Amino acid sequence: MAGQDGTAGEVKHLSVQAGQPFQIHLWEDRTRGEQWVPSYEAASMALVNDDYLRIAGNNAVDNGTRTFEFRALTSGEHRVVFEKRMGWKFTAEDRRVFLIQASDGSGRR
Repeated sequence: MAGQDGTAGEVKHLSVQAGQPFQIHLWEDRTRGEQWVPSYEAASMALVNDDYLRIAGNNAVDNGTRTFEFRALTSGEHRVVFEKRMGWKFTAEDRRVFLIQASDGSGRR
C-alpha cells in the first residue's frame, strides 16, 4: 500500500521542536538478520544516538527495540525513511516513513 507521500509503507507524522532531540523506536529481530536502516537529509536532520535494547528471553533469540535519536537542525517538514534490511536480500523487507514537522521556539514551522 502506498503512503501519502508516494512511497510504499506506513507513514507516521511527528511534531517536534527544532534543535531538540526526539526518538523513534522500532522492533528488530536480529535472529532473522533484520536491521533498520534510516535515510534522511543530513543538512536538516542529525542522528545523535542509535541504541538497541535486547529483550531478555531465550538465549538463542536476539530481538528487541532499536531506538534512533534524531535532532531536527532546521524548522520545516523533514522526512526519515527506515528500511528493514536482511543481510542476504537486495530489497527491503519493510519500510516506515516518518514525516517530521519541526517548529522553532516561536511555534513557526
